[in-house]
Amino acid sequence: MRITISGLPGSGTTTVAKLLSNELSMELISAGDMFRQIANEKTLQLVQFNELAENNADFDKQIDAKQGEEAMKRENVIVEGRLSGFFLPDADLKIWLKARVEVRARRIAGREKITNEEALSAMKNRERSENKRYEKYYSINLDDLSIYDLIIDSSWWREGDIVEMIKVAAEGVKLREQVSGFRFQGF
Repeated sequence: MRITISGLPGSGTTTVAKLLSNELSMELISAGDMFRQIANEKTLQLVQFNELAENNADFDKQIDAKQGEEAMKRENVIVEGRLSGFFLPDADLKIWLKARVEVRARRIAGREKITNEEALSAMKNRERSENKRYEKYYSINLDDLSIYDLIIDSSWWREGDIVEMIKVAAEGVKLREQVSGFRFQGF
């Protein structure tokens, strides 16, 4: 099974993906880790690398292509990243985590050891930069959530509860695949 987990900064995608990976004993591929690794190799802050990437599509395209390529080499994998749902169109289960802006800023502030105001400013700049790049390079609008099978507001749920929801959804996908000729039509 191939599962994608996407969401905006601070929505909990990395935390949930890691927990789910451990829970299901599935490998995890993280676009964010790839992006950070390249930024570190270039000895750039994440904000600086985002600005550089705005003017050079090669960085995003390299990461996105590699993530999709690596995922398709595996039968069972969790792929975490903002655009994972788009670059793994045949994923069995696509998840979008969302959270209120103040919740996301508070999480980022705690993780980065900065003030909420600094986190909010950095988060908005990063989202603006990424949205600009995604639209420019791929014609992707992150506000269009129609490609996702499951959208969870992580403002209201603990990480473990979100993992349990995803496990239930994954079991549903497995059952659907086991029943020959059955196609889920929703409600």
